[in-house]
Amino acid sequence: MSEVKEKLFKELAAAVVDMDEDKAVATAEAVVAAKIDAYEAIEKGLSAGMERAGELFDEEEYFIPELLMCSDAMYAGMDVLKPHIRQDAVAEKRRVVIGVIEGDTHDIGKNLVKIMLETSGFDVTDLGRDIPPARFVDTAREIDADIIALSTLMTTTMDGMGEVVRQLNAEGIRDSFKVIVGGGPISQGFADRIGADGYAVNAADAVRLARRLTAAEAVAA
Repeated sequence: MSEVKEKLFKELAAAVVDMDEDKAVATAEAVVAAKIDAYEAIEKGLSAGMERAGELFDEEEYFIPELLMCSDAMYAGMDVLKPHIRQDAVAEKRRVVIGVIEGDTHDIGKNLVKIMLETSGFDVTDLGRDIPPARFVDTAREIDADIIALSTLMTTTMDGMGEVVRQLNAEGIRDSFKVIVGGGPISQGFADRIGADGYAVNAADAVRLARRLTAAEAVAA
């Protein structure tokens, strides 16, 4: 990697970690002016910075407001770079359907997972909050998703996650999708009981889990 390219990628990452939208935009414009590959800049600059922000969140140095401001800086840089991405540089993205299960309107955690997945290269369809189990199943089928990601912060709505798995089984399409779950009252034991493919304790863990599950799927294919 050339010194100029490496310097700009580091500056992009730093802009995200520093929550500096103006710096992210200016550095992204410098990337374009230097005719550096835009997709590589997103992957090795902006996404790397967001991954570091996720680590700081895990370490409790950053909290939700800081993480959201980091994502604002990342998206500001992406808006500059996206029009310059060569289509042949983009690998086929893995698709994720994400949402908060029916009966629950708490979506901050789900939004963080969405941001982290998007910055890691996943194509995310966000259904929002208070979503019936059948809609997860129908949407996953419609977009040919790889993963269904379910969230809740309420013990009273947890069974809705199990209902998604039951509907997939009833329709004979359970093997077509990986189901991952997360949220305050959720545990690995609960995920095992309902037959989910994995449980994530936080947003960064959700990305690691999604990568692991889709990598295993690619190897199996």
